[in-house]
Amino acid sequence: MERKNGIGLILAGLLMALGIAGGGWTLGQAVKDFKAMDRFVSVKGFAEREYPADQVIWPISYQTQADTLKELHANLEAADKVILEFISKHGLGDAEITPTAPQIMENIPLSPNQRPEKRYNAQGVITVRSKDIRRVKELMTMTGELISQGIMIIRNYDFQPRFMFTRLNEVKPEMIAEATKDARRAARQFAEDSGSRVGSIRRARQGMFSIRDRDQYTPEIKVVRVVNTVDYTLED
Repeated sequence: MERKNGIGLILAGLLMALGIAGGGWTLGQAVKDFKAMDRFVSVKGFAEREYPADQVIWPISYQTQADTLKELHANLEAADKVILEFISKHGLGDAEITPTAPQIMENIPLSPNQRPEKRYNAQGVITVRSKDIRRVKELMTMTGELISQGIMIIRNYDFQPRFMFTRLNEVKPEMIAEATKDARRAARQFAEDSGSRVGSIRRARQGMFSIRDRDQYTPEIKVVRVVNTVDYTLED
């Protein structure tokens, strides 16, 4: 009986030892895998390209004056007609034309003895939206023709033309791929310097796309840029 009990204790001890050994191996493997996952490099990759704008919004703003509202209304209608004929005459008849309700202001005398030149002042805007960038730019240099016909053109910051790039979704896939390749090149260089090699992507974060003018003189050329952040695992 004692002999059987002794054998049982020995077997139990062997099983316990095997369990401890197996558990230790599993724990060691887990620690090894954890360390492998903990070895990574975070790099940024960017892509930057230039594209021509594909749409322009051009506000043509003018001013007129009159002593009566009836006369002022007639002046506004006459000015609109001249501007619309100018646009059509020079090849932009298919553009989207949007007249805006004029802003009317009454000129108040500064003193009882000082009467303003005209009682009312109005500002009108006709907005041209077109995809023909070249033609619109040409017409911008020809507005002297409107001035010669008595149209008082207003030029200031509020009425600057806006050049836009609307094809971002078309170029996104290529630029994201280019930025990711750039990030991998940076990771490969880091790995070589540290005696490692680049593994798989651990995590990737796509940055925001930005669109800006190339410079203040060529707003019709846009610079599109994206920066991605990618984490790569490192292997021995």
